[in-house]
Amino acid sequence: MNFKEKLQSGKFLVTSEIGPPKGIETKTLLEDAELIRNRVDAINVTDLQSSVMRLGSLAVSSLLKQKGFEPIFQLTCRDRNRLALQSDILSAAALGIENLLILTGDHTTSGDHPEAKPVFDLDSVQLLQVAGKLQEGFDMNGNKLEGAAPKFCMGAVVNPGADPLEPQIIKMEKKIEAGAEFFQTQAIYDIKTFENFLSKIKHLKTTILGGIVLLKSAGMARYMNKNVAGVFVPDDFIKEMEETKDKAAKSVEIAARLIKELKPMCQGIHIMPIGWDKKVPLVLDASAL
Repeated sequence: MNFKEKLQSGKFLVTSEIGPPKGIETKTLLEDAELIRNRVDAINVTDLQSSVMRLGSLAVSSLLKQKGFEPIFQLTCRDRNRLALQSDILSAAALGIENLLILTGDHTTSGDHPEAKPVFDLDSVQLLQVAGKLQEGFDMNGNKLEGAAPKFCMGAVVNPGADPLEPQIIKMEKKIEAGAEFFQTQAIYDIKTFENFLSKIKHLKTTILGGIVLLKSAGMARYMNKNVAGVFVPDDFIKEMEETKDKAAKSVEIAARLIKELKPMCQGIHIMPIGWDKKVPLVLDASAL
C-alpha cells in the first residue's frame, strides 16, 4: 500500500523527516534513509527549513523515490510565486512523487540569507486549493492541463500549543475544506496541551500525526520555550537533560516516553530528528513502533 492507501485504511502512521544537505553530496542522506527503510510509512523532505539555503526538497524527494522510499515533498509558499509553485507541483507528479505537505514557511529573516526577499504570493490554504484544482485538470486561472491530471495525498501542519488556539482551528477547517487529508503537528512535549487541542477539534474528521522533536540539550529546550511559538518543554524534561551524562540516550528515552503517551490519542507520529537522523531507529525501537 502507498501512503494514501495506508491513511485511508486507518493504519497507525509513522513518518520521519530528512533535511537536505547544504551542498550536493547525498550519500549520507541516503544512508540515513536506509536505516528506517520499511520502518516508517513515509519520509518528509524539508523545504529550506528555517530559511537556510540547501539542496532542494524536490530533488531529494525524487532521489528517495528512485530508491524505493515513499517521500513527502514539502513545499513552502515563502520562495516561489504562483507560477513556480504550480510548476513544482506538476514536476513532482511527473517524477512519481505522490505526497505533498503544504506550508507557509519561515520568514527569510530567520535564515542564513536574511536579506533575501520573501515571496508569499499564496498562503498555505490557497496553495492547497491550487493543488486541488491541478488535480481536477486545471491551473489556478482555469486553464486546462494537457493530458492526465496529477493525483496527490495532501497534508498540512498545525500547532497544538498555539495561544490563542482558535485561529489554528479555523485554519485547520479551511485546510481540510481545501483538501488536506492529514496534519503533522508542531513539537509536542506537554501532553495536557495536546489533550486540550484534541478536545477542541473533535468536530473535524482528519488524521493527526503528533510531532516529536528530539531534544539535544537543556539549552535547546530553553531556546524553544523562549523563541518557538506554541512549544513548551516542561521543567522536568529540562532537568533530565541537564543532569544526564548521555544526552543522546536521554533524548531517545524522552521521545519514546512521549510517543507511548501520544499513541492512544492520535492517528500517527511524525519524528523530526533535526540532524540526529541516525537516532530515529533507536526511537522506533524504544517506543515499539
